Amino acid sequence: MDERRKLTPEEEDRLVEAEFQDVLNGYLASNHRKKVEIIERAFRFAKEAHKGIRRRSGEPYILHPIAVAKIASQEIGLGSTSICAALLHDVVEDTEYTVEDIEQHFGKKIAQLVAGLTKISGGIFGDKASAQAENFRKLLLTMSEDIRVVLIKMADRLHNMRTLGSMSPNKQYKIAGETLYIYAPLAHRLGLFAIKTELEDLSFKYEHPAAYSRISEQIRESESRRAAVYNDFSLPIKEKLNEMGITYDAKARLKSVYSIWRKMETKHIPFEEVYDLYAMRIIFDCPDQSKEKAICWQIYAAITDLYKLHPERTRDWISNPKANGYQALHLTVMGPDGNWIEVQIRSRRMDEIAELGFAAHWKYKIGEGDEESELNAWLSTIKDILENPEPNAIDFLDTLKLNLFASEIVVFTPKGELLTLPNNSTVLDVAFELHSQIGMHCIAGKVNHKLVPLSHKLRSGDQVEVLTSQSQTPKPEWVNFLATAKGKTRLRAVLRKELQPIIEKGKEIYDNFLKEHSIMENNEVLTKILGALHFQNRETLFTALGNGEVTLPQYLVKMLRPVSSSLISKILRPLKGNKGKKSGENNEDVAPAKAPINMKETYILRCGEDGNNFKISDCCSPIPGDDVMGWVNDDGDVELHALTCPRAQVLKASYGRRILNTEWAEQTHKFLANIRMEGIDRFGILQEIIQMISMHMAIDIRKLDIEAENEVFHCDLSVLVSDTNVVTDLCNKVKQIRGVQRASRVN
Repeated sequence: MDERRKLTPEEEDRLVEAEFQDVLNGYLASNHRKKVEIIERAFRFAKEAHKGIRRRSGEPYILHPIAVAKIASQEIGLGSTSICAALLHDVVEDTEYTVEDIEQHFGKKIAQLVAGLTKISGGIFGDKASAQAENFRKLLLTMSEDIRVVLIKMADRLHNMRTLGSMSPNKQYKIAGETLYIYAPLAHRLGLFAIKTELEDLSFKYEHPAAYSRISEQIRESESRRAAVYNDFSLPIKEKLNEMGITYDAKARLKSVYSIWRKMETKHIPFEEVYDLYAMRIIFDCPDQSKEKAICWQIYAAITDLYKLHPERTRDWISNPKANGYQALHLTVMGPDGNWIEVQIRSRRMDEIAELGFAAHWKYKIGEGDEESELNAWLSTIKDILENPEPNAIDFLDTLKLNLFASEIVVFTPKGELLTLPNNSTVLDVAFELHSQIGMHCIAGKVNHKLVPLSHKLRSGDQVEVLTSQSQTPKPEWVNFLATAKGKTRLRAVLRKELQPIIEKGKEIYDNFLKEHSIMENNEVLTKILGALHFQNRETLFTALGNGEVTLPQYLVKMLRPVSSSLISKILRPLKGNKGKKSGENNEDVAPAKAPINMKETYILRCGEDGNNFKISDCCSPIPGDDVMGWVNDDGDVELHALTCPRAQVLKASYGRRILNTEWAEQTHKFLANIRMEGIDRFGILQEIIQMISMHMAIDIRKLDIEAENEVFHCDLSVLVSDTNVVTDLCNKVKQIRGVQRASRVN
């Protein structure tokens, strides 16, 4: 980037022209109809519109739309309409031109795409993150009009992530968190596997730079050993495939840095114990699509003749493709080093669809075709959710994510109709999938001809018949039996209708309480009441008040009054990092600050005799040395969350402008850390553990809970430590005690 800043205007212009030519060359090499003239015009128009404007990195702004167009064309596989929209996607937002100007020059379709991209540039995708779920809904509505909008947005985000290094640290946190929370699962759901993996790795790189570097280094160091094991494993398979006369490519597919780290975190294991670091992928050539399935199973038979098969880890995604179009045959066999190795078998066509998603389907059609046709089934499920969105913003987002993240199962109706559902779906999910009315009156189900309750969890391959009764009415507890977003949304819509009189009565009680104690109603007051009484949202609170299940206690008054008395000072207080805010813009995303906090600078975390300049959150209890982020809460305090904490993901995606980049100062104070140990029980082992920790290491034990059963013990320990290094040292030393198999920190 710095090099580009030094270029002369002529050299810069040559660079821009060369980058655009690269886009054109890729387009000309594709299977799309050739419409070069309109792409040329879009580029000239955008270049003139962005003339003189630079990105934060110093490079000419036009290089960003060119890069987005290149990703949309060459990595997602879109055609001329999308390339033009990508080149023009920031013109309406950042220059004087309007959507009408775009339509006049380039026609209605391109103008609609640009309008859709402009419409969703705020909210979850921009600086105004407070209304994020509403904006996400806006995105999905736009998506249901034309899927290319979200695909171009995906290309835009991928380029922003690739160039994130020039942003300030707090912006890096916000954008990386948002990417992991929304874009990566969305890319996964759209079948854009290569993009999903890169988005995850780039987000991880900025959120956990030390862990990213460490794992990358460990991957490099173990490369030769890994290659040797892979060669021993793959050689007999290759010989067998050569004998069979199959034309193929075989390669080791390494797990991404992010997925290795996730496995280490969730299983509490070191890098050395992540055995499935790689999978073998066999990609064979097969011009005749009707023979693909037979060849997959021939290769499967050849491999299982050579190696012992894991009986429960064969996945046939050929007969029943995933909802995002993914097809492959997966099997897991025992390698020569005694570890399980996954083998993925795909045709060339299946491989391209797996990496590029639905875009790859278009390659196998003549001409450009209808770019969004492949996604109509998925979009119809999204439209269901949009018709009855959750009133609570984050609830809505999480409901949607249920269907984005889910791994899937396939079940059948008695007539043989195939239904693809999220994992953990129940009979009730099937009922709602078939029709709202069937869901409302569902009493039970028959799974494989056996009578089961409506809460029965289904498995792939089950045949499901839904039984209904007109006397059945939906119950609030049904929400616990549902895994699909469609089911949850429809059930809540009906329950809301039935509960409306009770909710209105509860709202009246709530309003009277606030009026009686002169407390002004606002979101902060409601949030504090929900937190104090442990309710998830306003509806559950009002329902409980209306039913007389709960009352508003007097102690709330003292807690709530400072909020109302500080309203004038909150309005007058100048907020750092909030310059240039237009009047009338939504302000609820900006927290009141007790003392001015510079949101753009790194916040140093200090402990002193008079207290800390931060609060530790209960959900993840971070300690010095952990990768943490600061969040300025409603009281103006800096609240610390570990970057691995699920709550941190939600905060980053919902309150981007309240996020602080933090750094630990030298600490003399002690913090509570929880450690879990397990191993083989023997006489005197507890005494040795205590002696090692309190006597040899001089660490203060605050809590110890040990349980032994059938010669195996589990021990939960709370200790006071100064930072994470002490915890790591403690775990390493305890593991040296005979019998201790595992020791790791837990939240």
